[in-house]
Amino acid sequence: GIDRGVDVPQPASPYSADDPLIAIGPKAGDLWKPVVAAVNGMACGGAFYLLGEAEFLIASETATFFDPHTAYGMVSAYEAVYMAQRMPFGEAARMSLMGTAERLSARRAHEIGLVSELAAPDGLLPAALRAAETLAGFPTEAVQGTVRALWSAKQAALQQSLAQAPALIALGNLAPERQAELFAGRRGGPEPRVR
Repeated sequence: GIDRGVDVPQPASPYSADDPLIAIGPKAGDLWKPVVAAVNGMACGGAFYLLGEAEFLIASETATFFDPHTAYGMVSAYEAVYMAQRMPFGEAARMSLMGTAERLSARRAHEIGLVSELAAPDGLLPAALRAAETLAGFPTEAVQGTVRALWSAKQAALQQSLAQAPALIALGNLAPERQAELFAGRRGGPEPRVR
């Protein structure tokens, strides 16, 4: 028989998709109201699930963006796909590949179209609320219909790309122990370049 008293970890498999963040974004949750993201501080890695499904981003002038995956032996799959949908390919590739060595400044994120508006740190929340209040004042049906139309323009490519992510992660990620070693060794390394 099977000893059910022993907890044996399951082996990694390209057929398993254990990423709980895949369903965290507003569109994955079937929310078709517009989402205005206010970014303050660092937005990295898993934050891109949410930012990738927002209609537009407003950022504090002091915000930075980066994707640490490659530095820790992990494939940036979902995050890279979301960012490739929001910014020029070369910029998305650079951010996804440079890991912790570089951070994208809010100014640069605005220049390339990832961010639609820059605000002083104390003006970030008022700017985001101003946009949200404007949207909330329009007829709901028209706003939600427009959101659906905008997302339909890229939904097929997004779904095809996301479908490949589990296999790419399973094939490209280092073993969890090796990832932990890389993460533990991050202290004392060079300061990231902000561009």
